[in-house]
Amino acid sequence: MVELLAPAGNMESLDAAIGEGADAVYLGLKSFNARLRTTNFAWNQFGATIDALHKQNKKIYVTVNTVCEERETERLYRFLSYLNEMKPDGLIVQDYAVMRLAQEFFPNLELHASTQMNVESAHGVRLLQNAGVKRVVLARELGLDEIRKIKNETGADLEVFVHGALCVSESGLCLFSSFLGGKSANRGMCAQACRRYYTAEVPGGIKQGYYFSPCDLQLIEQIPDLIEAGVNSFKIEGRMKSAEYVGSVVAAYRYVIDHYKEDKKGAIAAGKRMLASDFARSKTSYWYGFNSLEEGIDNAATKILNPDQAGGTGIYLGKIASLKPAPKELVEAINQSRVPTDEPPLRLQMANLKGGSYDPDPGDSIRIHKKDDTGRVSHKIRSVEVEDDGKRWIDIPAGYSVGDSVYLLQIKSSSKRYSRVVTADLSKYRKQPKDELLPILDLTPVAQKELQYFPDGVYVQVSSIADVFIVQGLNPVRVILEYNSETSYDLLNHKTVLPFSKKQLYISLDPFCSALQEDKLKEELSTLIDDGYTNFVVNNLAHIQMLKKKNVNMIAGPYLYTFNRWAVSWLENQNIGAFIMPYENSRRNLESTYDESVRSRVLVPVFAYPALFRMRFKLPSDYDFTYFEDKEETVFKVNSTPDGSFVMPEQPFSILDKVNFITSSGFKKVLIDFSKTKVTRSQIKAITTSMAKSQPLPDVSRFNWKDGFYNPQQLEEYKAAAERAAIKKSSSQRTYRPNRSKKK
Repeated sequence: MVELLAPAGNMESLDAAIGEGADAVYLGLKSFNARLRTTNFAWNQFGATIDALHKQNKKIYVTVNTVCEERETERLYRFLSYLNEMKPDGLIVQDYAVMRLAQEFFPNLELHASTQMNVESAHGVRLLQNAGVKRVVLARELGLDEIRKIKNETGADLEVFVHGALCVSESGLCLFSSFLGGKSANRGMCAQACRRYYTAEVPGGIKQGYYFSPCDLQLIEQIPDLIEAGVNSFKIEGRMKSAEYVGSVVAAYRYVIDHYKEDKKGAIAAGKRMLASDFARSKTSYWYGFNSLEEGIDNAATKILNPDQAGGTGIYLGKIASLKPAPKELVEAINQSRVPTDEPPLRLQMANLKGGSYDPDPGDSIRIHKKDDTGRVSHKIRSVEVEDDGKRWIDIPAGYSVGDSVYLLQIKSSSKRYSRVVTADLSKYRKQPKDELLPILDLTPVAQKELQYFPDGVYVQVSSIADVFIVQGLNPVRVILEYNSETSYDLLNHKTVLPFSKKQLYISLDPFCSALQEDKLKEELSTLIDDGYTNFVVNNLAHIQMLKKKNVNMIAGPYLYTFNRWAVSWLENQNIGAFIMPYENSRRNLESTYDESVRSRVLVPVFAYPALFRMRFKLPSDYDFTYFEDKEETVFKVNSTPDGSFVMPEQPFSILDKVNFITSSGFKKVLIDFSKTKVTRSQIKAITTSMAKSQPLPDVSRFNWKDGFYNPQQLEEYKAAAERAAIKKSSSQRTYRPNRSKKK
């Protein structure tokens, strides 16, 4: 029996999901989940939910689907220990650290590989199966034939997204939000920068649009085919959506699943009618329906991208024009009616909206978006005040300002009241994570014999054979060559005589490895190995599975995220000998992850134009621009190729002036990454000078090197420290003046 899996961003959504017939729900708690901006569940709510759902023979999966820094592993261990006691039906995970910790201490936890793990092939699935993972949530960039191939070759328990918001970036490979301010999508803090309004220079003038804002996925017509393909679980996205949205979508897919065998056409038609009221973005079936890989790469963009639609969901109600305090009696009445929770009391304000074409009423569900694309929240209107002049005020949560946008998600007439799944009395549910200590993991230094294949010094990654010859100016240098449609043809057909031994070349494999490409890639890798190439940078779990039993040396690329020593340990067990630091990492976390005795195995990127996000398809022909900018006038570059499309910053990431410091700290290997970028001799000269003289390059970004991931608590600490310093300075000045005048 196929499973219908629904999101539960809060208690109301939980009620709607179960009320409409979901077989299971997935939810997050207050940390280690990729939807930190939604309400999520308190400890007591979670305990009560497990009890209630298990009594109904429903399943509950917990999202632990973010990457974890080394300093957080103690808390992660306690969290997993707590979940081990609570016994949910599965954990949805991204970080290899969770897998390693579960292997070591919590073998009874059932693990499901998150879509953030970027699994698109049978080889990737097979590696996870061998590691004890029970279910794989496939990447959303796959079509029906690819899903069918994975199922046929692995027999794995597969979970597939069928409805809801899409990421324009290939799964788990987006650095855009993190680059703009440390708000990493891999940390649950995505600011959805892809959905912003951009300005581009095109032939003949200026053009504006939501160029990279994707439509919402809707696969209700494909449900029968996916069932026959052997998909085990149909997943609905929407932990940040309203209960009304969750209810209507679950009801539609429940109906099709239950009735398609008796009347396929009629069931699908009925389901589509139910979805007409979800108030979401325009819909797409994305990669479904293409007859070949090439057809998808050429045409998928027109199915997923809608440059004319705003990034926000729902019907536009306008911007907040003015605010005033909410009536005290309204706030008290709402808080008294809430389900008991550990959360602080709800704070409200009244807002007047301008610019929309619909006046919301009590009972309507809305979503508010801050101007900087952060702090999105869904809210049900309880009160509407209409002044004599017709001015309308609605209640909204506190924390929003004039200029923020408001969208309609559901109207009251389309909402339903659902029976509560969880009891109102949560007093007996008191279990929380205990104050446990994480056992120390001994990271044994890699064998010297293994490290000889990765000598110390400068490594340079390039995307073309021509650039291999240019970077020889950085002497001595080890070259990493990106494996793409151009370089693969050259290497396989011996078109160019390289200026060094094949054993001195490192081949970097593309992070996206789909089911329709994996067999061809495996065959090509065998040919390369037979031809004498032995060093590979792997960026996908499938690559490891393909190369595991070969006599080769593997470096874990930056997309195999290693932000802590437990993730490092898991990859070591997969025969990984060296590691490239993820671009999002900070100096502090890098040093915490690797003890001084093992830092020789790490390549630290010191210069790059990192791919902020990667798309599996070519951009439409009318996207006739290379550079575009946001409202802050930050400029980006887009590169559309037969291997997909890539968005990069105009200004590079650079810590070249820190190389001496980095190497003196024990990190003896540094990486200069020219991926997707044409190399020039003037660049080589500037880079060489910067490293030699420890001088920073002009107009560069430090990414997260200094500050690390966005941390609200840390920012508050910085702010408080600055205020204390200002007070101290001011006090010092006040003390000084009288003393000076006294001497006169």
